[in-house]
Amino acid sequence: MNSLENARCDTVKRLFAAYVAQHPDVVDPMLTQDFTFSSPRDDHIDRKRYFEHCWPKERLFRDIHIEHLVADGDDVIVGYRAEKMDGGSFRNVELIRFAGDRIAEVNVYFGRNL
Repeated sequence: MNSLENARCDTVKRLFAAYVAQHPDVVDPMLTQDFTFSSPRDDHIDRKRYFEHCWPKERLFRDIHIEHLVADGDDVIVGYRAEKMDGGSFRNVELIRFAGDRIAEVNVYFGRNL
């Protein structure tokens, strides 16, 4: 892995840490102005809608454990296990596309509840 790919993996780790800690202010500068987010529930939403819709008002996650983190050029693939505050957990995979040192696109693929 080259230094840019290492930096992108570090950015992804910071993204997930900020999500668990509920700090969208930390994530905002990580994203490109034309950032988009897609998941089975959200189809290519813009950054404004992402912060409104995807960032919970109250703490939902106890922790997110990154199990797989692979950089490949402009893409970082991350597999994780999320532990919810209610005791439930699930696994997802995300494809995170970068433009330079910022996140341009996130595509979430839902896994199953554990």
